[in-house]
Amino acid sequence: MPSRYLGTAKKGIVIRNESQLSQSMKFTISIQQHIGIFNLEGSLIGENDGIAITEAFTEQLDNGIKNFVVNLETLKHINSSGLGVLLTLLTKSRKAGGELVLVKPSDFIKNLLLITKLNSIFKIYDAVEAAVKSYDS
Repeated sequence: MPSRYLGTAKKGIVIRNESQLSQSMKFTISIQQHIGIFNLEGSLIGENDGIAITEAFTEQLDNGIKNFVVNLETLKHINSSGLGVLLTLLTKSRKAGGELVLVKPSDFIKNLLLITKLNSIFKIYDAVEAAVKSYDS
């Protein structure tokens, strides 16, 4: 199913773009203080989901957004493909001179990050506000 990504975030404007990727995945994007916030919901398990999220992420990079928060609070499941998507986003952000942090992964996702040792690569926060504030320092 093609994504319904609705547009571009502009500096200083908070927008919400929604994309229904598959029956199990949805994401929204907003901009706060020149930081892209991706809220993932459902299950990040398919190739199509990863492509749509990566395209939306790349569009934000092209618009000058370099720092990102990925809110996992409502993400129920992720597999190796989904972990690969997160790594791709982190790599793209760092290549652009920015950073990507994760917020509120479930116990299941925390365990996967621990087993794969990705917890040593990603900074993880308990709240979106704390993650956004981390970019102030």
